[in-house]
Amino acid sequence: MITYLVRRAIYSIILLFAVSIVGFIIIELPPGDFLTIRIVELQERGDRSAEQHIEELKARYGLDKPEYMKYFIWITHFIRGDFGESFRYEEPVSNLVGERIGLTVALSLSTLIFTWMLAIPIGVYSATHQYSIGDNVFTFLGFIGLATPNFLLALIGMFISVYYFNVSVGGLFSPEYAKAAWSFAKVLDLMKHIWIPVVIIGTAGTCGLIRIMRGNLLDILGQQYVMTARAKGLKEALVVWKHAVRVAINPLISTLGMSLPGILSGGALTEIVLNLPTAAPLYLKALQDQDMWLAGFFLMFYAIFLVIGNFLADITLAQVDPRIRYD
Repeated sequence: MITYLVRRAIYSIILLFAVSIVGFIIIELPPGDFLTIRIVELQERGDRSAEQHIEELKARYGLDKPEYMKYFIWITHFIRGDFGESFRYEEPVSNLVGERIGLTVALSLSTLIFTWMLAIPIGVYSATHQYSIGDNVFTFLGFIGLATPNFLLALIGMFISVYYFNVSVGGLFSPEYAKAAWSFAKVLDLMKHIWIPVVIIGTAGTCGLIRIMRGNLLDILGQQYVMTARAKGLKEALVVWKHAVRVAINPLISTLGMSLPGILSGGALTEIVLNLPTAAPLYLKALQDQDMWLAGFFLMFYAIFLVIGNFLADITLAQVDPRIRYD
């Protein structure tokens, strides 16, 4: 197992290095940069002091150097934990994204737990009650959930809550807690608000997992070893949950690593519609503004999340399925 972990760690470092190069190139592809545009604006206004500050930033971060030098400066700073300064907001990236990253991870993990807690039992029920009324209802709702964009669900939810209940669902906190320091009361307020985006963002993922779980379990229930377990007189619930579900869930675990960054990026439009103080809206703004250091941080954050998710999925899969070995 130690050899496997070391090998995976080496592969992950190589992968992250490649992602950083490709991502940096993509961020730098559009002509010009944020600071160049800002200097032109300041020159038109005649603000020489601010222009001098921007020139200092360009020298500090090597923005007047060749592309490979800019990449080297950026990645070495990132490895040391210095994420640079956001040119748009004129403050360190670490200060700007600190709370947003925490809220993003909390929202993503909550959505993941929500989708799995719903998808697995419903998928098992649909497979064990094939073509029943309940199976047909869940199948119909699943297709609707897959076909409806999350941002449209967010708009519908906002309309219903405001029009019928006179309650706003935007944001993750009440107004009195939005800028307040963290406390137990603020955590409780977060719990009161977070379930709304969790349900909206998790709808499509839940419907997709239900279809996967149903199809996998239907195949497994027809296998010879399942029939043998039934012939031995084991209870049907034991046959389904201990023997069939344990194997049918493997494809879901395999996609676990990709589902975390998928939730992070896939919920961007929903987070913008709901005005959530999470990472995705800020990342989108950084890309639009060519705010290189801020955009680069989010790029590496998503890549690290993907690598960690895939690593945990592989470990979990090996623990769940005894047929899989580390070597």
